[in-house]
Amino acid sequence: MNHSPFRTAAERQAEREQKREAVLRAAVAMFNSRGFHTTSLDDVAASLGVSKPTIYHYLGNKDQVLLECVTRGVEQLRAAADAVRAVPGTGFDRLGEYLRRYAEIIMDDFGRCVIRTDHEQLSEESSLRFRALKRDVDKAMQGLIAEGIADGSIAPTDVKLAGFTLAGALNWPARWHKPDGRLTPEEVATRMVDILMRGLAPR
Repeated sequence: MNHSPFRTAAERQAEREQKREAVLRAAVAMFNSRGFHTTSLDDVAASLGVSKPTIYHYLGNKDQVLLECVTRGVEQLRAAADAVRAVPGTGFDRLGEYLRRYAEIIMDDFGRCVIRTDHEQLSEESSLRFRALKRDVDKAMQGLIAEGIADGSIAPTDVKLAGFTLAGALNWPARWHKPDGRLTPEEVATRMVDILMRGLAPR
């Protein structure tokens, strides 16, 4: 057993990741509540009781912090799309499960940041990256719709238009849902998806 008072490389890395995560979560909460332009890295640093150079050390400048926040949200959406491919049942079933997960992610901090961030808020390079990530999510949803049409569990429809319609509806709770509101994110997601999926069921 190692009784050395000095931390191992693994312990130092784990501590760094823990601190980086704390900075990222403080930043995303402020971006969501105050808006990107009215939030400064000084604000984020003050909320954690650290200096602004500490923020730079873990995440970089403000543009890089925002890109990291929206990337985390998009990665959660992409992971949800990948995960539902293992869900048994029809394409209709898998799409419904994905939409529920999608809506719940959108009401959490990083997903909320994806919806509340306009690509114009980012630098040109970061904006291109953000838009490419969002296109991947659009394609994932459209792919699930197409699979349901192919197996007959979803009525034939314009796949792209259906995808944008579903995303448009499910993105709105990122703006109006309150964490302490009457309905939990899970309840909102279930009720909205039930309404939306009725329009895709075969007649």
